[in-house]
Amino acid sequence: MKTIIETKRLMLREMIHDDLPALSKILQDTETMTAYEHPFNDEETGAWLDKQFTRYKTDGFGLWAVILKETSEMIGQCGLTKQDVDGKHVIEIGYLFQRMFWHKGYAVEAAIGCKKYAFETLKLNEVYSIIRDTNFTSMNVAIRNGMTVRRRYTKHYYDVDMPHYIFSARKGDLLN
Repeated sequence: MKTIIETKRLMLREMIHDDLPALSKILQDTETMTAYEHPFNDEETGAWLDKQFTRYKTDGFGLWAVILKETSEMIGQCGLTKQDVDGKHVIEIGYLFQRMFWHKGYAVEAAIGCKKYAFETLKLNEVYSIIRDTNFTSMNVAIRNGMTVRRRYTKHYYDVDMPHYIFSARKGDLLN
């Protein structure tokens, strides 16, 4: 298991096959997956994990397991992914956590670690978070991560038009 980022309370590492039960707690929870319009089934959850393995190999990054140092438990996932926005490829900081770990600052702590990694290790000049317009909690994480709304965007997912806000932080912004 390759550790990527360490923060005060968290360790972010590449996911492994043994993380599937913890990942299922996240992706198969109806409330957690509201922004995706549905909880994932077993097949979709397995495909999600396999996609991260592919990202690690092809991109050198992906969504990583977020491990709570205090218990060594996987409580969420957070990381960097390549996304297409109207034909432009951007690097997004994404995060999903088990509901019982919401509102404790873990998503913000992990996202800040990912932003720092993107700027310092990957030498990126800008990172994004693409957030459903109804997901106020995730918007607050982005804001606390020093991001600003840049524009609205409509994502087409499962034959549904979903309005999103595109947040970003630029290297050198005052809030970074």
